[in-house]
Amino acid sequence: MSKTFPKRFYKDVAVTQITGGYTVTLDGRTLKTPGKIALVMARKDHADLVAAEWDAVSEVINPAHMPITRMMNVAVERTPENRADLITEARRYGGTDLLCYRADNPSGLIDKQNQLWSPWLDWAAARGIELRTTDSVIAIDQDKAALDAIATTAEGYDDVALTLLVHLTAVYGSVILALAVMDGALAAGEGFDISRLDQSYQIEHWGEDEEAAEITAATRAETVTLAQLI
Repeated sequence: MSKTFPKRFYKDVAVTQITGGYTVTLDGRTLKTPGKIALVMARKDHADLVAAEWDAVSEVINPAHMPITRMMNVAVERTPENRADLITEARRYGGTDLLCYRADNPSGLIDKQNQLWSPWLDWAAARGIELRTTDSVIAIDQDKAALDAIATTAEGYDDVALTLLVHLTAVYGSVILALAVMDGALAAGEGFDISRLDQSYQIEHWGEDEEAAEITAATRAETVTLAQLI
C-alpha cells in the first residue's frame, strides 16, 4: 500500500530571526520538528535551505524530497542529547574505514585504490589520524591515538556538523572521506564517487542493474544537497 502524504496547507514560507537564531514560518506559524520542538537554527543560511525545501513543495509534503529539513530535525531534536554516542560512532568507523581495506587482486583495482584512496589516508595522517591498511578480510586494530584524534575532531563540531559528519561517514563507509568533506578539502560528490570505487570497477567489467543505478544516483544527489549545510 502506498503511503499518503499530506497536501501543502500553507501559502507563505519565510525565514524569521528570533531569540536563539532563525526559524522558518509557514503562514506565520513556526516550523516544528516531528517531536514538536521549534526548529531553531543558529545559521541563517541553514534556515534559508530549509525554507527553500518547503517553498518548493507543489502539492504534497514528502519528507523523502526534503533532506535538509530531515537533517536539521535530527540535529535540533536528537543530537544534543546523543552527542557522546555520535562521537563514539565516528571513532568506531575509524577502526573499519573503507579506505583501509584493500583488494589483493586484480591489479587494476589495486592500482585505482592506491591512486584514489591513499592520498586521503595521507591527508588524514597529516592531521594526526594515521590509519593502517590491509588486503586481508580480517579486521585490523588501529592505533588508539588515531581513533582518539577522530573523536577529538568530532567533539569540536556543533550539533549540525556532528550530525552531518556521522551521516556522511555512514554513506561513504569512511570517516576519513567524511572528515575531508567537512573540512572542505573534498567535494561531497567526489567523496561519494571515491567511496564507490569498488562498485564502479565491477560495473566497468560486468555492467550495472538499472534500479541499482537509480538508487546510487539518488543517494549521490542527496549527499551533495546535504553538503550545503557545511
